[in-house]
Amino acid sequence: MSAIAVTIAGSDSGGGAGIQADLKTFSALGVYGASVLSALTAQNTKGVSGIHDVPPEFVGAQIDAVFSDLKVNAVKIGMLSQPAVIDVVATKLTEYGVKRVVLDPVMVATSGDVLLQNSAISVLKDKLFPLADLITPNMQEAALLLDQPVAHSREDMLMQAKALLEMGAKGVLLKGGHGSGDTCDDLYLTHLAEKWYTAPRYNTQNTHGTGCTLSSAVAAGLAKGLELGAAIGEAKDYISRAIKAADTLDIGEGHGPVHHFHEFWSK
Repeated sequence: MSAIAVTIAGSDSGGGAGIQADLKTFSALGVYGASVLSALTAQNTKGVSGIHDVPPEFVGAQIDAVFSDLKVNAVKIGMLSQPAVIDVVATKLTEYGVKRVVLDPVMVATSGDVLLQNSAISVLKDKLFPLADLITPNMQEAALLLDQPVAHSREDMLMQAKALLEMGAKGVLLKGGHGSGDTCDDLYLTHLAEKWYTAPRYNTQNTHGTGCTLSSAVAAGLAKGLELGAAIGEAKDYISRAIKAADTLDIGEGHGPVHHFHEFWSK
């Protein structure tokens, strides 16, 4: 059987994040990718200049089309900017009994542009957190979700991950890539496990799409049958190599993308 993953997220016209990054990641990791578009963004490496939301009923129609035909092994959820779209996604995933869900609560783009309406934050927590096997907020997103200051230490990260876990998700991967220091420290926490992942911090501005890529890489691992911890480990290795190779690309004038196909393209 072919491993199939679905991304439910927004489109990035610049190709570095969102649906485009997810499908590139699925392909690079040997997984067939399908997609449900929740929004269109006018976006490039310098920022987001516009967002066009897909009507909730059409988001539902896309989900019906995909899940009525494909044997989906895992789902990655990214940018959902409207409360009504979040509600439709939650309703449809419940209806189809979807398992192995990775939720990346996309709230702010690498450029600093806000992607999630304030009115949608509580709906996201109430409706989708309980359906998620893993949520993957970065430090800024965790702070926004909890209405707290951004974490500045491992102790802060652990406290915030515990608070997020209490909101209903089965697992939290709190990403430390926006921190400082020579390493990027990510915390994986469930009610039964606590593990830190440490990777070198590469000196590059080409980090557009890192969050999308990491969460879709985890979903790809789950689609291939890996346990969650193993899927996270594989995803962390993949994103580290993609960031390390990012400067071999010359894309745009701002924050360029990571190199999703670093293992396949000639140097």
